Amino acid sequence: MTSRPASVDFHFDVMCPYAYQTSLWIREVRNLTGLEVNWRFFSLEEINRQEGKKHPWEREWSYGWSMMRIGVVLRRRSMADLDAWYGRAGRALHVDGHKPHEKAVARHLLEELGLDPELVDQAIADPTTGDEVMADHQRVVDAGGYGVPTMFFPDGQCLFGPVLVDPPVGEAALRLWDAVAAWTEFPHLYELQRPKTADDEKLIVNTFRPYLEARDWVSINRGRVITFDT
Repeated sequence: MTSRPASVDFHFDVMCPYAYQTSLWIREVRNLTGLEVNWRFFSLEEINRQEGKKHPWEREWSYGWSMMRIGVVLRRRSMADLDAWYGRAGRALHVDGHKPHEKAVARHLLEELGLDPELVDQAIADPTTGDEVMADHQRVVDAGGYGVPTMFFPDGQCLFGPVLVDPPVGEAALRLWDAVAAWTEFPHLYELQRPKTADDEKLIVNTFRPYLEARDWVSINRGRVITFDT
């Protein structure tokens, strides 16, 4: 049996509803096992940018990219601050149906966390925050990745997923963690996928309804991942 990893790098974009669901599960695993979760970034706006449209860093404010730049400033302070920011911003978008991708809301959420709301402006004024987002993003691309959630394990292996809704808790969360970790025993096991039925699609839509109502972009379901047109 594969031993449980002591740490994992979890790449996310706040915009992604699937990554948020998976982040709830990995937080549960952390709470139960002491797993070290290192939060990293990946830009769905950039990976799915259409020819002729601006890169996210070329805009004064980009939805996911700018939220991650705020995350960079927080990560420089501590991983715990970024952990809290992703948890709160993700809940705002994917559960509460609010808009953390708007500056005013982002400032309010930082205040809720006891953090300085001026960090929003500091993050955007500092061009190196974008450099750090891009470095994390490029790490996934260089590994052949194309979306989130993407995890890197201590031995350098990279896995996309698990993609889920209704994240398991307790012993079920640990069984899934053991199943995911077991994939690392098989470096040429590339993909295992469950087709989605009509009932599955209804469940996904109902789960993602707050996000679908709060987003200010178009989501395109390409089968394996949700992509964005902004």
